[in-house]
Amino acid sequence: MTIREAAAALGAELVQDHFDDIPLTGAYSSDLLSDVLAHAEGGNVLITVQAHRNTIAVACVKKLPAVIICNNQTIPPDTLEAAGNKGVALLRTNKNQADVSGILYKFFHL
Repeated sequence: MTIREAAAALGAELVQDHFDDIPLTGAYSSDLLSDVLAHAEGGNVLITVQAHRNTIAVACVKKLPAVIICNNQTIPPDTLEAAGNKGVALLRTNKNQADVSGILYKFFHL
């Protein structure tokens, strides 16, 4: 599943759409960025409500090509700018993390 396919499956908005549409290797859901640093795997999409620019920094360190912001959180301009500068896809959905995780689970595990 590519990043754009994930966005379509979720009905998510592509807030920052200047990125390489590569296949995702899985998903990781967490709001604790230290947890993401410790456990997310490169190629995963991050599912979170953390919409600040540090989320993008963590995505870059862990080589996560995309971040899904849940619960229709407002995304600050500096987060959007950081994602664009680093080529990290930024998606937003009104769904919660459990629903997003459940939808994506079937693409990676079934």
